[in-house]
Amino acid sequence: MTAGSIFFGMLPSSRTQKDAASNLGRFTLGSAALAASKSKNTYLAARYRRIAARRGRLRAIVAIERSILTSVWHMLTDDVAYRDLGADHYQLSHPDQIKRRALKQLRALGLEVELRPAS
Repeated sequence: MTAGSIFFGMLPSSRTQKDAASNLGRFTLGSAALAASKSKNTYLAARYRRIAARRGRLRAIVAIERSILTSVWHMLTDDVAYRDLGADHYQLSHPDQIKRRALKQLRALGLEVELRPAS
């Protein structure tokens, strides 16, 4: 019994195994995430850019890997085809947040802005 198993009870380790199959899967998933991050006008590329701006490129790649795995899991369990949400999905689903952020950036530049509905 190791010190970790005494401290956490008899829980198995949460570490992944280091075998050839998992390395191949990790390499394949990483390659897919890199390709998705370089694509144009896709949800995954837009997600990569948003996360990379805040957290860094490597963490963004890992987040894209997880998004791909989640999408594949849903496609396999629900038996549905992949449907890309589009690069503008975030803007369409959070318009108020986008507007607040833009106003905050303009105020930081020393500009005062008045908003009115487009005619």
